[in-house]
This record gives sequence, structure tokens and C-alpha cells, in this order.
Amino acid sequence: MTVKTIDINVDVGEGIGNESQLMPFISSCNIACGGHAGTMDLMKHIVRLAKINRVKIGAHPSFPDKENFGRVAMAISNEELLNSIQKQLLNLLTIIVEEKTTLHHIKPHGALYNLAAVDENIAKVVVAAVKSINLPVKLYVPYNSIVEKIAIKENVKIRYEAFADRNYNDDLTLVSRSQKNAILQDFDLLFNHVYGMYANQAVITVQGSIKKIKADTFCIHGDNPNAVEIIKQLKDKFEDLNIDVA
Repeated sequence: MTVKTIDINVDVGEGIGNESQLMPFISSCNIACGGHAGTMDLMKHIVRLAKINRVKIGAHPSFPDKENFGRVAMAISNEELLNSIQKQLLNLLTIIVEEKTTLHHIKPHGALYNLAAVDENIAKVVVAAVKSINLPVKLYVPYNSIVEKIAIKENVKIRYEAFADRNYNDDLTLVSRSQKNAILQDFDLLFNHVYGMYANQAVITVQGSIKKIKADTFCIHGDNPNAVEIIKQLKDKFEDLNIDVA
């Protein structure tokens, strides 16, 4: 019998301090590497945790803006942005080499992720940064996004990402965090949201529409106050359906 799997990823190294609790229940992690959060010591600690728990390691670069946690677009040149992303990737890669492990993927953070989905210039910078490290890594991208199309054109491997704990608009953008319904709090609603995307390649938007979506990996935000409990419950629920988190 073919074993079904689901990949659950979490953003880590962002100052919450729950990584040791999360790692046993996830399959991918996205490590903040100095742009919006993260220090070299913290990165090293999390890389080691990921190795112990056999969790795939990803880099989580952002606009270089700790003050706004990388959630506000910055008015910087493409060259400055490229240099910043490359520096962030190098920070994490230095530790990964020291720890004799590998970088599996890159996932932009916050405003950088959201802008790359819709802005061609930002998307090109992100893809250029991925190509510049010359490693066989995957880029986590939203389905039907500009960065997806540019990555495919530039022969960068992608994995489609969807958000387990966030609601979607009809255009498949995430509902703004400024809105009360941006984040899914009820577990049953959250599970149905994830399972619908996993099993049916469809999502029900806040406008009530059913939209096609593809997802190879599902993100739970590590700064969600209930992240650990949500992920434990998700893992248990999927295992009850003979679907492994892997």
C-alpha cells in the first residue's frame, strides 16, 4: 500500500522560543536568517534541532527590517535587496556547512513573500538570489503567483505552499492581518481548510468562493500562540487518516 504524506512547515528562529516543542511534529522548517529576526547562535541551535528531528531545513530571508518584523515593504533598490537576501542566505549556509547538513529550500518572509507573488521586479530579485547560491534547493511559492512563473522560467525548482492557519481571498492572496478573520483559530475549521487543499486542491475563500489551489507544503506560523497544540492535533488527525507528516 502506498503511504500518503503531507509536509507541514513552520517559520522558526523568530524569537518565540518554541522550536524544541515544534520540531517533533513537523517535516520542514524555515529559519529566520538575520533580516527580520535571527542571530547566528539561534540559527545554529535550530539547525541542530532540525538535524536531531530529521526536519528539512529552509532559509527564511526577508526585507532587512527588524523594526517591522519584515512585514512592511521597504523602498530599497533591487541591488540592495539582492545583496541583503544573499547575505542572509550566506549566514545560514555557513552554519549548515559547519553542521554537515543540507539546505532543502528557501521561503521568503512576510512582505517579501507577499510582494514576490504579485510584483515582477521583487520576484526576479528573489529568484536571482536563489540561483546565486548555486545549490539544488527548492523555492516555496504560492500557487498561481508571479514568482512561481519566473522561477519555472529560470529553471528554479519550486514547491507550492499554502497556509494552514490563514484565510484566503478570491484572488488567492491572504486576508490581511489587519482583518479579524485573517487567522483561523478554531481547529475543526483549520483542519477542514487544510484537508480541502490537500485532498481536493481547492480552498473556500472568505468571499465564499471555491478556488483551485495547489499545495505541496502547508505552513503553520510559529508565532501563532497555539502553534504547538495546532500542529500536534494536525499530526494526530492526519495519522488517523493514514497520512504521515513527512
